[in-house]
Amino acid sequence: MIDIIPAIDLIDGKCVRLSQGAYSSQKVYHEDPLAVAQAFEDHGIGKLHLVDLDGAKAAHIVHHKTLERIATKTNLIIDFGGGLKTDQDVRIAFESGAAQVTGGSIAVKDPRTFATWLHTYGAEKIILGADVRDGQIATNGWLETSTYALLPFVAKYQEKGIRRVICTDISKDGMLAGPAFSVYHDVLDHCPGIELVASGGISSLDDLYRLQEIGCAGAILGKALYENRITLVNLEHFIVENG
Repeated sequence: MIDIIPAIDLIDGKCVRLSQGAYSSQKVYHEDPLAVAQAFEDHGIGKLHLVDLDGAKAAHIVHHKTLERIATKTNLIIDFGGGLKTDQDVRIAFESGAAQVTGGSIAVKDPRTFATWLHTYGAEKIILGADVRDGQIATNGWLETSTYALLPFVAKYQEKGIRRVICTDISKDGMLAGPAFSVYHDVLDHCPGIELVASGGISSLDDLYRLQEIGCAGAILGKALYENRITLVNLEHFIVENG
């Protein structure tokens, strides 16, 4: 079964969503991320994608206290990303309760450090973030676009031992217009065996069924939940039916 992974994006300690990665588009959905996380858990969800958007902009971890609060007051398996640039950032994230961390910009700008994390912590704890705009990998909270193309970027890290990749098509993110199915098809065809987590644009249960059908290991949901396009009750039923 495909992993259902709600996202909580943090700015100023609040639960927000952006559209196409633009910080100017932020909308606050809840003042208390813990309450949101507990609601997810109450409906049978076991995983959480927690993103430190302030950290991504500042290039160092910012919201580790929020991570710690959610980790100590829920049983959610938390993947944490945003602003992880140094060994100390990653250590703080794990000590604060993250089960996994996602590295995106660091994998582009400092591949040696990212490879060290992979060697030190193992592929079960280190996830590759592949955020893509027009076929190129974007970095620093999607504020910059690199020269790396998506498919060779993922293939390179698969060869180094990465097993799980979160791929976000930035043009789809927050737009509620459906995921980038063709992008995910291409990644799965090019990198057989990779555990691909789709992110961006998911707006209906039909999207989840289709992502599951093409072989995605997980799906990250954001605005569709906060705008009630997909309800937590919908997800609870989906998990029971497909579990």
